[in-house]
This record gives sequence, structure tokens and C-alpha cells, in this order.
Amino acid sequence: MRVTMFDYGAGNLHSLGKALELSGAVVSTETDPARCVDADVLVLPGVGAFGLAAEKLAPAREAVRAAILDGLPTIGICLGMQLLFDESDEGAGQGLGVIAGRVERLRSARVPQIGWNTVERDESSSMDAKLEWAYYANSYVARPVDASVIEAWSEYDGDRFPAVVTTQRAIGVQFHPEKSTAAGTRFLADALRWCTR
Repeated sequence: MRVTMFDYGAGNLHSLGKALELSGAVVSTETDPARCVDADVLVLPGVGAFGLAAEKLAPAREAVRAAILDGLPTIGICLGMQLLFDESDEGAGQGLGVIAGRVERLRSARVPQIGWNTVERDESSSMDAKLEWAYYANSYVARPVDASVIEAWSEYDGDRFPAVVTTQRAIGVQFHPEKSTAAGTRFLADALRWCTR
């Protein structure tokens, strides 16, 4: 399985690449968004600012969006999940618009959320991939228009938000599975199997 991570200049590529390789994937990085779609799986990594990442995606935004909507298996992690949405309060620029909705600042007095949090599977979820605890490092969360895309939830300081979303063959996770010990690595392997099913 050829996995391409889009490198927009701030992603957590090293540890994420190692975690993906544990699943048997052949992992590469690509700075040209137009070439990212030539892969078995596209990964949009976490860490960074929405505006910068959206700017790096912009030259091939429509091509990447079309590929995902056409069934390109995709995993978005933290910021990568947020890029699947339309836009963000964090910065200017357009997301991919694969999932309708907006990324908003956590509704909490204490931001950012850094550390472990529970992941509660939605009662309507049909995904095999699951994780009870995950590591977070975020100030913003996605708010989808259609709640049916939500597979799991987390709550931070009274704010309940989507932890996992899916559409087509794309999955977005707000947490960092590559930092969530062996359970996170297993979740990532399950997510790879789910999106390439």
C-alpha cells in the first residue's frame, strides 16, 4: 500500500510516518498537492495552522477535493481533519470542502487542549476502528453541518465535539493516533483498512 503524506511545512511527519509503516505501508511525503492524489492513500497530517496549510493546498484544491469525492482513500489527522471542512476561524483560506461545516475555536476557558482524553463511539457508528483514549493537542474543532458523518465524540471542559468523522472513503480524526501509544497505532492500522476496503 502506497501512502502519501502531504507536507505543508508544519506537519508531524516523522512519528506519523513511522506509525503508518508499522501497518506495512510504504510511506512517502509530497510537497506538491497535485501529486498527492497519485497514491493508494492520501494522509493529511496534524500540527500547524489552518491558513498556511490551506494556502499550500490552494493550487490543487479542486483536484484534491475531486479525488477524495471520487473515492481516494484519505486520512486527515488533527489539522488534516479540519482541512476536510469548508473553512476555519483559525485562519483565512478554503478547506477542501469534502465535509460541509466550519472549524471553530474550542468553547472552553482553557485552550489549547493538550493531553489524553476519552473517545466515545457514536451509537450510530458502523466503523470497526475504535479507540477509548487518545492524545490531543488542539485549540480548534470541526463542527459538521450533518451530524451523520460523526463516528465518535470527545468532550473537553464542557465542549462536546467530533473526535472522528467519515465520508466516502475519507476519515478524519481530531486526535493524534501516532502519539496515542500502541492503541493509537492499532487504530491507525484499522483506519487504513477501513478507507481502503
